Amino acid sequence: MPEGTVRTSTSDGVGTVEFAHPKGNSLPAKLLNELAAAITAVGADSSARVIVLRSAGSSTFCAGASFDEFTALGDAEAGKEFFSGFSRVILAMIRAPKFVLTRVQGRAAGGAIGVIAASDYSVAVRAAQVKLSELQVGIGPFVVGVVIERKLGLAPFMNLGVHADWHDAEWCERHGLYSALVDDAAALDAVIAAHASRLAAANPEAMREMKRIFWRGTEDWAERMGERAAMSGRMVFSDFTREALARFRAK
Repeated sequence: MPEGTVRTSTSDGVGTVEFAHPKGNSLPAKLLNELAAAITAVGADSSARVIVLRSAGSSTFCAGASFDEFTALGDAEAGKEFFSGFSRVILAMIRAPKFVLTRVQGRAAGGAIGVIAASDYSVAVRAAQVKLSELQVGIGPFVVGVVIERKLGLAPFMNLGVHADWHDAEWCERHGLYSALVDDAAALDAVIAAHASRLAAANPEAMREMKRIFWRGTEDWAERMGERAAMSGRMVFSDFTREALARFRAK
């Protein structure tokens, strides 16, 4: 699994999308594009009435963008394309005509917080801390900030972005990133399965209209996140960011 995998399955009205990568379930560009395509495909599958998004393993939910790929970018245009990967996943999630439930079994960093924020409902274990780490490598949470600010509000987004360190799961639940917390993986699976089963039996038209209402006002997000991706792509090649990346890699 050197480049990671994305797998989908559907059973009893529940479509599951699972991503995996050997480095903390991080997301290189190829995997981001595959994940966006998989969510879109399950969203269009009439046999799936609700989507469960999850990652593999029992520890880290997602370490964010692939650091190896991030540091190997060749120019600003490549940088924009790289950072656009998360926007594609976020747009696929909010535009899917059915609810997306996200299972968070461990820590989430950087762009992973944007993925969780794009969920319609998320359940996490109490050990699932989050960190918006972009400032530590000399950039900012520009692309994922669009959906994080929408879900949490400006003040909590500012807190995450400025205090770029770990926030506990209770903080995340209090501010709306997590919908519910459980004690362990067994309870996590039970709660996700119960919610997904109940929603799979609900009225698809009602859920589709609710989803449209939840994400009303996001019609310009593709353009807005594209502009933010270009901002990040340029910033990667500044002297300050290059030096910050070198220090980060030396840790």
